Amino acid sequence: MSRLSNNLFFGTILATTVLATIVSYTAQASDVATLKLVYSEQYQPRIYDAKIEAIKAATISAQTSGRIINIHFDVNDLVPQGAALLEITNKEQGAGYAGAEADLAKAEALNSEAQAQYLRYKTLFPKGAISKGAMDEATAKAKSSKQAVSAAQAQLIKAKESLNYTVVSAPFSGRMTQRFIEQGETISYGQALFSGYDTQHLRAVFQIPQQDVAQVQKQEQVSVQLFNGDKIISNDINVYQFADPLTHQHQVRVNIDASNIEDVIVGQWIKVIVNFPSRTSLMIPLSAIHQVSDLTSVYRQMADKIVLNQVRIGRVDHQNNTAEVLSGLMEGDEIVIDAGRYLIQSSATKGQE
Repeated sequence: MSRLSNNLFFGTILATTVLATIVSYTAQASDVATLKLVYSEQYQPRIYDAKIEAIKAATISAQTSGRIINIHFDVNDLVPQGAALLEITNKEQGAGYAGAEADLAKAEALNSEAQAQYLRYKTLFPKGAISKGAMDEATAKAKSSKQAVSAAQAQLIKAKESLNYTVVSAPFSGRMTQRFIEQGETISYGQALFSGYDTQHLRAVFQIPQQDVAQVQKQEQVSVQLFNGDKIISNDINVYQFADPLTHQHQVRVNIDASNIEDVIVGQWIKVIVNFPSRTSLMIPLSAIHQVSDLTSVYRQMADKIVLNQVRIGRVDHQNNTAEVLSGLMEGDEIVIDAGRYLIQSSATKGQE
């Protein structure tokens, strides 16, 4: 018989096996290790697809006008807090600051003269050497000159701030995402310059159906699984108290601290794992599962024989190498722990016969 004929013959036998729910083997049950099934309490983790967003993001705009003479950072650069992003020509602002300083000095000189005159008149007025009108004029001049100093000081502060605005600084440490200007351009007040976000404080944003809202609100912490397999535990959970009018789902924000993690990037899709209340389940080892095409089965002990028993598998726990049985087995059933080893032993036994 050719290899093709052998394959067709084997496929026919396999199809017959799939159609049968239980197939009996002649191997003795005492020859293999079995496990007696019992119910156990198991958590029901819900896994949601979430996207990483920045908690703190900003677009920096110009607070003065001028021509750009230097740009120190570009898109995708990490920028420390307070670092100079760009410089603008400052001749006009510098002249304004110098003028404000001169005005303040003039106001202070006039105020000193007015205050001295007021003190002299105040001493002479009780003696009758100064008229009431002259005293009133000196008093008013002293008050107005003092206010003029305050106004000049305010103008100096304004001019100094305008001069400082010619050097645009980063409001917080983060990553640059957009640059709206080029060196040599003339910018005006309010024009957008840069956009960026804080890389240290991020959040995972995802949607949950209405039936999950109550359980998620009760959670004290959730697990955020990154694309590289690392997990971050967060207890900062914010469930929106209103639903989206189109999808009828609630948005959830989970804040995470990414200060010590380099693999968390804004815009990435990640997994958020939420543990729901436990339920009673039958869990079997993954080694006990025999998978052939669409047939999922285990080898179950029946009296003194081992039979192939079809099952339906639910949640798989890769950490503990177990799987939940939804149907096909009951508490008290005994199954073969290692289906692959049993299959090899059974084939060897048949060959010897």
